[in-house]
Amino acid sequence: MNLTILALITGLVAGGAFTLLKLPLPAPPTLPGVVGIIGIFLGAKIVEFLKF
Repeated sequence: MNLTILALITGLVAGGAFTLLKLPLPAPPTLPGVVGIIGIFLGAKIVEFLKF
């Protein structure tokens, strides 16, 4: 859980820094993009669980 909180804080700081520097965000700008990344993660975990 600590790693998750640290990752969230790091993301918030990075997002703020990119915005202040007027740089494009290095993340998908829409919800479908974020859902796609979650899908990639879940697909990898399913394969690991099924041990193909």
